Amino acid sequence: MSEDARLVVCPHCASINRVLSSKPAKAARCGRCKRALFAGHPVSVDSAHFDLHIQKNDIPVVVDFWAEWCGPCKGMAPAFDRVCAELEPDFRFLKVDTEAEQGLASRYGIRSIPTMMLLSKGEVIARRAGAVNVETLRSWLRQNAIR
Repeated sequence: MSEDARLVVCPHCASINRVLSSKPAKAARCGRCKRALFAGHPVSVDSAHFDLHIQKNDIPVVVDFWAEWCGPCKGMAPAFDRVCAELEPDFRFLKVDTEAEQGLASRYGIRSIPTMMLLSKGEVIARRAGAVNVETLRSWLRQNAIR
């Protein structure tokens, strides 16, 4: 009989790992590069790694679409970082620079930044535009997360 496991994409080498539910996910390491699967901070991704994360992770993926020049984006970054540190490994947190990844911004119809999306198996579950604080972000994720 096989043990229950979730697939988790390594934020460092992009390999797909099985994380057994009987073991603490926060301590999980990548089978290929041996680095931590969850480091407590968001992962900056390009379009290829973005698609891998949203399609192959068995955990919900939270994406912050932002840009370096955006004041509200910079103001919200500490809140995004803090919620990531609190809620990993129940979620994977990604950051997409809309200037560098204009194709992704266009694909998801990003019209204002920051915009956050919650995805599960490639499907958008929820979307929110505008900067938020820690409490609002945490509440939004818990309200919209699939369990």
